[in-house]
Amino acid sequence: MLAVTISSCEEAVEHTAGAIHDRDSVAVMTTWGVNTLISDSGVIKYRIVTERWEVNQNKRPSRWIFDKGLFLTQFDEKFHIHAYIQCDTAFYYDQQRIWELRSRVRVLTKDGLRFRSEQLFWDQNKHEFYSNRYSHLVTPERTLEGSYFRSDEKMTRYYVSNSKGSFERGDFDGSSDVPDTVRAKQDSVQKSQRQQAIPQRSSNQNPL
Repeated sequence: MLAVTISSCEEAVEHTAGAIHDRDSVAVMTTWGVNTLISDSGVIKYRIVTERWEVNQNKRPSRWIFDKGLFLTQFDEKFHIHAYIQCDTAFYYDQQRIWELRSRVRVLTKDGLRFRSEQLFWDQNKHEFYSNRYSHLVTPERTLEGSYFRSDEKMTRYYVSNSKGSFERGDFDGSSDVPDTVRAKQDSVQKSQRQQAIPQRSSNQNPL
């Protein structure tokens, strides 16, 4: 009886764990203190500077994760600096080739354009930036802000909807190629001018 009791106490116990899901998958690579150049088809596209860079191909969709901030330098075809991009958190979806920049997003181009928002997407297939968040745009000529932003990859042609801000005088004479938001502003100004009362001569004919 004693032997049976000892045998029962020493019976092997199988240890099990819960199933592993995609959200539990570990990163393929995690690198700290990164300062590196990224190329595409043999052409250097940008420089990445970040405290932490995680590559996770087990998530769906797969992505690069920069959760400690990102400073990115964008180059043109001749390896000249075109723009600086900075944010607190970034994701690069490598299969879709789309960047998602979050929190205190800042962009400064070589032409002096300054952009800030809390979120910005960069679609490298379509070569464009866009944001559905409040965006503030400052150029040497004008200031724009609105709830929707879209531009080409070089930020030389841009569109801001539901915008308000200051505009240079040349935007209203029709002599320059201006964004749709400026044209909308022009239309509203012209409309308000048409609605102004037309001065009429008083019935009193006394001179001034």
